[in-house]
Amino acid sequence: MTTQQVNPVAPGSQQPEDERAMSLIEHLVELRTRMMRASIGVIIGMAIGMFLVLGPPQIIDIIIRTFANTNQAFPPVQAVATFEQFSSYMTVALTVGVILGMPVIVYQLLAFIVPGLTDRERRVLFTALPFVMFFFIGGLAFGWFITVPVAIRFLVDFSSSELIQAQPTISDFLGKITMLLLINGIVFELPVIIFVLAFLGVVTAAQLRKYRRFAIVAVVIIAALITPTGDPINLALLAVPMYLLYEVGVFMARFAPKRT
Repeated sequence: MTTQQVNPVAPGSQQPEDERAMSLIEHLVELRTRMMRASIGVIIGMAIGMFLVLGPPQIIDIIIRTFANTNQAFPPVQAVATFEQFSSYMTVALTVGVILGMPVIVYQLLAFIVPGLTDRERRVLFTALPFVMFFFIGGLAFGWFITVPVAIRFLVDFSSSELIQAQPTISDFLGKITMLLLINGIVFELPVIIFVLAFLGVVTAAQLRKYRRFAIVAVVIIAALITPTGDPINLALLAVPMYLLYEVGVFMARFAPKRT
């Protein structure tokens, strides 16, 4: 009677597949955790946004008075659909939530993309978070005072015909403004993005200086794609700051610490 020998599992056969499966599951669980944490930050910010929308500040009225022509016999915007006012107010509240939750979103994204951060690297990222908010608010301010008024005025007053009455719906009006403000805020994150890429070793300041001419072309193309009007004035209002932000990012990349 012979006994059947059971060969042990050879290295590199089944066990690594199980380990890879467990690793994939762990990554999915971590992604879910990061998304939940980022969502909590947005929800808290949205609660503050709902107070600003419905409370004493009345930021909806501030937006309309700032960007719409109120010197006319009829209201500058109108609500057509039944739920249009409610959905528009919630859209603005959600936008405020995204703005206030931006540091949480960025940190959770970086923590997922760059796993196994050391204490020193976490300190570097935490140090960069205030700059995330600083540049984002700077982009919002630039859009509020410069790019958005010019774009809205161009779009609403495009036709001088007396047969056309410009009275956009509140959802379209607020949607365009919040979209343009968010675009400006995201564009102004370019220096922080470059700094993080330099910190991760993806790019260096010398490489960024070497490819300036390509950066100019890319900036013009991106500005042309995200500019709602397409006219040269609005294109320049976005392209010039984008290139200056690129140069700020090149300067910041020089001081990015090396990962050990």
